[in-house]
Amino acid sequence: DCSDVFADGNVASGVYVIRPDGSPTALSVYCDMNNGGGWTVFQRRRDGKENFDRAWVEYKHGFGDMFSPEGEFWLGNEPLHHLTLQGNYELRIDMEDFDGNQRYAEYKNFLVDDEEDEYQLHLGEYTGNAGNALVNTQMSPPEEEAWSVPGIKFSTYDHLNDSDSRCVRHSRSGWWFSRCDSGNLNGHYYNGPYQAMTDDGVVWYTWHGWWYSIKSVVMMVRADDL
Repeated sequence: DCSDVFADGNVASGVYVIRPDGSPTALSVYCDMNNGGGWTVFQRRRDGKENFDRAWVEYKHGFGDMFSPEGEFWLGNEPLHHLTLQGNYELRIDMEDFDGNQRYAEYKNFLVDDEEDEYQLHLGEYTGNAGNALVNTQMSPPEEEAWSVPGIKFSTYDHLNDSDSRCVRHSRSGWWFSRCDSGNLNGHYYNGPYQAMTDDGVVWYTWHGWWYSIKSVVMMVRADDL
């Protein structure tokens, strides 16, 4: 992964070829060498050019433009599974609003299960300054409990795993929904600043609430022992 790329002396962010353990093929991935280096980027939102309301198979294999530093993309749930299965991984999320303010969130023990287990998400301890929005939304307020065992399954409009199917249709995206969400970074992109009566945008509740759609997002993973 990009941790190995960084350890080999590559310090420039850009596209590299990796082959995670168990992956049937090599992968082209965007490596972010900031914040300590070695981050494998699996999601980027910048300007709304890419449609994130996609089918299960598209989220499985990935879509979009990772080759441009400003391109929007989803690496794919299958590659993400192979990446995070290799060992202990941490998740980092960098966000920016329409006023240029920046926040981040990091989670330990980030793991995505295989397709048989619906690409179920597992997360550990949270740190950062954006607040912990990746929680089971049955908890109130969201800060009280992080996602953990048994995890949250991935859903798309044609492959529903949330008990409330309206959430997926409303949010117009694939995501780890649990009775909707308090953080959906694959939501519909709005050129903003966007304040509305619906929460289907790029949402991070603990920073800007449900009604503000964030300008830019980068989601990335790194081996915890780098």
